[in-house]
Parts: sequence; C-alpha cells; structure tokens
Amino acid sequence: MASSTLFFFFFFYIFTLNALQLLLLISSSSSSAAASEKEYALTLDHSNFSQLVSKHNFIVVEFYAPWCGHCKNLAPEYEKAAAVLSSHDPPVTLAKVDANAEENKGLAEQFGIQGFPTIKILKNGGQVVQDYKGPREADGIVEYLKKQVGPASFEIKTPEDASSLIDEKKVIVVGIFPALSGEEFTNFTKLADKLRSDYDFFHTTKAELLPHGESTVTAPTVRLLKPFDELSVDFQQFDIESLEKFIQDSSIPLVTLFDQSPTNQPFLVKYFESANAKAMLFLDFGHEHIDAFKSKYTDVAGAYKGKALDFLLGDVKASQAALQFFGLKEDQTPVIIVQNSDGLKFINSNVEVDQIAPWMKDYVDGKVKPFIKSEPIPETNNEPVKVVVADSLKDMVLDSKKNILLEFYAPWCGHCKKLAPVLDEVAVSFENDDAVMIAKLDGSNNDTPGDMFEVQGYPTLYFKSSSGKVVAYEGNKSKEDIIDFIQKHREEETITATVTNAEPGRDEL
Repeated sequence: MASSTLFFFFFFYIFTLNALQLLLLISSSSSSAAASEKEYALTLDHSNFSQLVSKHNFIVVEFYAPWCGHCKNLAPEYEKAAAVLSSHDPPVTLAKVDANAEENKGLAEQFGIQGFPTIKILKNGGQVVQDYKGPREADGIVEYLKKQVGPASFEIKTPEDASSLIDEKKVIVVGIFPALSGEEFTNFTKLADKLRSDYDFFHTTKAELLPHGESTVTAPTVRLLKPFDELSVDFQQFDIESLEKFIQDSSIPLVTLFDQSPTNQPFLVKYFESANAKAMLFLDFGHEHIDAFKSKYTDVAGAYKGKALDFLLGDVKASQAALQFFGLKEDQTPVIIVQNSDGLKFINSNVEVDQIAPWMKDYVDGKVKPFIKSEPIPETNNEPVKVVVADSLKDMVLDSKKNILLEFYAPWCGHCKKLAPVLDEVAVSFENDDAVMIAKLDGSNNDTPGDMFEVQGYPTLYFKSSSGKVVAYEGNKSKEDIIDFIQKHREEETITATVTNAEPGRDEL
C-alpha cells in the first residue's frame, strides 16, 4: 500500500512540473541511467581469467550459475560492493565467472567449486587462494574486504592500543616477539594472512600490555586470548602447520554451549568447522539435575582434551533442528550423540548423569555400535520415482547395475516441491527403459554415506552409472535438461554370453 501511494505521488509531482523542469529531470535521469549501466565487477572467463588475475595482488572472484537463485540475490549486492571498493585506497577489484558455462567448467574444477555462489580471494597473481567467509550484502562485503586488504596483523605498542584493539569477547591471537623479525615472526605473519578471515591477529614486543598471561616473555610466543576456560594459552612452536592446529584447537571451548545466546554463535561455528570427532549432549537446561549434568560432562571433556574429540552441551529449546537432523525427539533427551571423523554416529538416549563417563569410555574403546537413521523400507514402491531409504540404499542404488538419478530432498523444502513434478515426468519418460531408474531419498529422515554423496542442501541430485561412476548434477532443473544429462552419462551394461551344452545355433545367456 505504501509503495502504491509513493508511486502515485511521484507521477503527480512529475506532471505538475513546468516544461523546463521536466526536460532537466529527463536529462538528469538519462545521465544517471548511463552511469548506472557501468559494471564494476569484471566479467572473466576461460580466455581472460589467468591474464587478468595475474595482474592483481588481490582480486575477489565469484563463481556463479545463471540459474542459481542465491546467485541472483547476490548479484546486485556484489555489484554495489564492487562500485564502492573501486574507489578504495588501494582499489579492490571484484570479478565474476559463469562457472556453469561449458567453456568455464575447467576453472570451476581448478578451484574446487562444488556449489553456487562460491567466492574466492586470490592473492599474488593467483598464487594464493582463500575462501571468502564474509557477509553476502553490499555493506558487509565492503567492510569484510577492507579488512582483508589491510595488514594481516596490527602492532600493539601502547596500553591504549591494547584496550582499543583487543575485544575480550572474541578469540584473539597475539604474537609476542623480542624483535619484529626472524623466521618465527615471518611464519606468524604468513599464518595471520591465511587465517585473517577467522581470527583477529596482533603482534607486540611487550607482553605486559596484554590483559592475560605472563607479563615477562623472553622467547617468541603466540598467545591466544579467549573469553572462556583459562582465558589465555601460550604456544612456542612456529612451524606453520603446528601453529595453525594450535590456534584452531585452542579456539574451541572445552565445552561449547549451544543455546539461544548470540555471543556463543562464533564458537559454535568453530566447533562444527573442526575436523575432530564431536560429542554432543542435548538436554533441557531447566532439567532438575542440570548442574550435575554440566559438572560431569565437563569432567569427561577435560579427560579427553587433546584427543581429537570436541564437546558440546546443547539446550533442547535452541537445538530442535539438531535433534531432527539426527532423527531424535525431545522425549529422548538427555541424549549423547558422538559423530566421529568418518561421519558415523553413536547415540545414547535418555542417559543418566552417572552413565555419561562409562558410555564415553565404551565409545572410545569401540564397544558402541554406530547408529543409522533410516525410514522403513516401503512395502510397495510402484510410483514412477522410486523411494530409497538408508536401509535400502546399498541394494537399490550402490549395488545396482542400473543408471540411476538419485534426488536427496527434504519434505519441507520449497525447491524440492517444485522439482517433484519434473522428476515424475522424467521418470515416466524412462518407464519402459529397464536400464534407467529415477529415485529419491528423504535426506532429513535418512542417513547418507558422505564418502560417495556429499549433500549440503536440498535438492541435491547425483547420477550413478551402471558401472558405479557417480556424477553430481548441477544443471537446470528442467525435464529436457535432466533427460539430456542422463542420456549423456548413461552406460549400457555389458552382458557376457556363457554357452553351456547349448544346441548348435542357439545362445544361452
């Protein structure tokens, strides 16, 4: 209603202008339109990519697909940011590549693009490639990239520097050096540049300026300041791999809280990004024995500290989606879930306080069987698109000699609902072709083997040929395009003829 009113008054105003004012307005509008037509984000493709990237010490590249809805939403924000950053000192160049175009598929493969949009930061003429982990709206993109082109680490020289630069609610990495030179300092600055998207880095020659830790430091030291556990921890190994692991492991609390507080969100992100196995205890934080659960769980976490196992304590009010993901209901809490580095899950529901430590020991000793979430195998499966569940995936798909297009979907997903009738039509078109099957698996209610099918959102489509080759489908979601893809990638199974006591002129297959 408000936009309609503004529309009316705009035209009322236009038609009450005198002729000269109207001409001036038209002239001004024409100039503005011409200016707005200029594109600040460079368009790259396979023919000019290497040449243009090699000329920049810092360039940001978006890999997109024209059909991708998220890419369409990002496009105007990305262009606004490109316009603003073109005037930055020094200028920051933004570029884009249609990674879905056939001639650019090699670029997408080179940079490991698995979804759209994906944004990469390329430094030193493309020799250094980093993931963009910032916001997706114009102002956020601008602020994030301004930080990326500035110094990777800032020097703390005075108490005022320390108070203004160090945010005690965040994880901060500070290098303490007798002199700002040498191999240790060089490695520190290299790592700061690599991890600047994730952490704030600083360096100093005066340990006494820092809010926590020893005030006298005689050897090069990295001090991680954090708003949890022991508040600071020092490290003195300066090979980049060890230093990076120290920062990543130490930036996760002994027990990460999963509740409704926004201050815990950054630590949750670090927790789930970690490659370590994950132990998660979910219960109602209003539980009558919550303090006992917290105390015992923290003791167990301390016992396994440094053993590639991270611990999380979640409130059921904030973690309903997590419970749903694991196929659990609130009445099964308190529940412990362990997901190991191979993706296997181990679950103990309705656990008591005194069961936490023994069950965790049984898990570590290999005495707990993995949990596989699966819907029941359908008694009838006569629809054009066949239903696959976790318990039937091996027989119906993995061991099948058919060419299979498999959709991973969720019942609540709007994009999946739009795709459903299209897949029905595709399935009907192949109903007389015994070598092809169209199938679907409800990814929200079934586990998926991550080693073959990586599912990060819905719908996700994979094609498995008769010989077992698996290819992700990333094309347009039209009937014609999907059929063309299947015909292009299908294989005909070779049938070997075996003749045993056959009559002359007659083959037995």
